Amino acid sequence: MPASNVIYGLEETMPTAQERAFFRDMDPFGYILFARNIKDAEQVRALTKSLREISGRDDLPILIDQEGGRVQRLRGPHFREAPPAGAIAELALIDEKQGLRAAYLHALGIGVQLRDLGITVDCAPCLDLRFEGASDVIGDRSYGNDPELVGKLGRAAIDGFRQAGVMPVIKHLPGHGRALVDSHHGLPVIDTGLELLAKTDFRPFANCRQKTWGMTAHLVLTAVDPDRPITQSATGIQEIIRDRIGFDGPLMTDDLSMNALTGEMAYRADKAVAAGCDLLLHCNGKFDEMESVAEAVVPLSGKALERIKGAPIPKQAAHPGLTEIEAELSDLLARTQ
Repeated sequence: MPASNVIYGLEETMPTAQERAFFRDMDPFGYILFARNIKDAEQVRALTKSLREISGRDDLPILIDQEGGRVQRLRGPHFREAPPAGAIAELALIDEKQGLRAAYLHALGIGVQLRDLGITVDCAPCLDLRFEGASDVIGDRSYGNDPELVGKLGRAAIDGFRQAGVMPVIKHLPGHGRALVDSHHGLPVIDTGLELLAKTDFRPFANCRQKTWGMTAHLVLTAVDPDRPITQSATGIQEIIRDRIGFDGPLMTDDLSMNALTGEMAYRADKAVAAGCDLLLHCNGKFDEMESVAEAVVPLSGKALERIKGAPIPKQAAHPGLTEIEAELSDLLARTQ
């Protein structure tokens, strides 16, 4: 079992000598890949193998954001690209049963490709609701604005990822859809009342809280904690994510380097751990920032370790081939044309 509670990005398509030494010392829980780390399939397989060799763990989690649509790090011509969740939502509004099948196939196809490359965790599905007039940072990454339907589609996607042997990460707890500001650039503040949030934004997460990991939202809900973003709010994490939503899986921060958070990286990380986040996520690969985050890293222990042990990366199960998956999904989505 890993020694530290951090997930790091890296700078290039293979670890540098400096990174190798740092990673051996830190023993991160896992790594997350971005477009800068990706060239082609052969290179990605070599990268994931190298990261596992550094850690000495065959079960090392390697993460990626591969939602489909605007958010996918693996792109053509070397990789299959997937449509956005919004395309699945359009079909579900026409025929819910076929929409659920499409959500499953969409995730299964993404997962099959990831697992072949040695990537075992996908930061998807995005369960944020889509609201008119909100920041387009969510937009068609969402399954729509009906909390019940978003939850159903999310559960179908979770099943698809797990069938492929990939752990899904539901995001962004407890809901980013109402934000008027992109949290990559600033701190969103949402003034919606708690009871309305519970009936809407929280519901998809409550309906998808099992068999998955979770990611926090860097935003303030004034009805919950007017002074701190959810990622750094003990009230937000314990009373809302853990108690009201009922999510008891491993909870990671969104990227600590996003501009919604302020202060040195060590400060940001320390506040997230103190609030109740199990895992720290630092994505940009900047070495000085990784060293700063390292100042706040703690050994995995207690409830955090228990949650991780209780939610292992799923084993790959029998599934159709990628060509067959893509063909069926394409036929289903053609109904919306």
